[in-house]
Amino acid sequence: MAGKTVHLAVYDTYADWETGHTTAFLAQNGYTVRTVAATGAPVTTMGGVRIQPDLTLDNVRPRDSALLILTGASLWDTSDDLAPFARKARAFLDAGVPVAAICGATAGLAREGLLDDRAHTSAVSFYLAATGYKGGEHYRDEDAVTDDDGLLITAGPTEPVALAREVFARLGVYEGEKLDAWYRLFHDSDPAAYEVLES
Repeated sequence: MAGKTVHLAVYDTYADWETGHTTAFLAQNGYTVRTVAATGAPVTTMGGVRIQPDLTLDNVRPRDSALLILTGASLWDTSDDLAPFARKARAFLDAGVPVAAICGATAGLAREGLLDDRAHTSAVSFYLAATGYKGGEHYRDEDAVTDDDGLLITAGPTEPVALAREVFARLGVYEGEKLDAWYRLFHDSDPAAYEVLES
């Protein structure tokens, strides 16, 4: 079960658009996506969508998961409310289970010290620098980055398709030409990629 369950963190002000490609195509390729919140109460996304969480953060164990996904949210930069999610990411990484973070979630990981020694990206380097973290030398100005041990995936807020590409590569959902074709289709609107993807 662990190999086919992905945990998606949800919280108020969750940035709806940042994980749609990732979760939709994981679900179409045999994964179960389970939403995780701080409590069992519904959360409201940035787009005004209410989500009833499947389980609470304290009930999520790395051994039961293939991946933890953390999205952006205004709360990452306006309070410490989401710090427990960054701490859970630490537990996942310590257990050798991958974590994918996009937008403001990268700042949360930076505050937790998880980017100090890992290759990573975000919106811009000075956004993370403002957290006071010590990993500036490991920042890469790229659309999405998977660190050297393959456990941490980061992306900026305008790169949901690149985030999905890195997740699919890490979990083996698409590989080689099909991975490249998927990215070209959804990022570049390249019609030629469809035939490769469907072959």
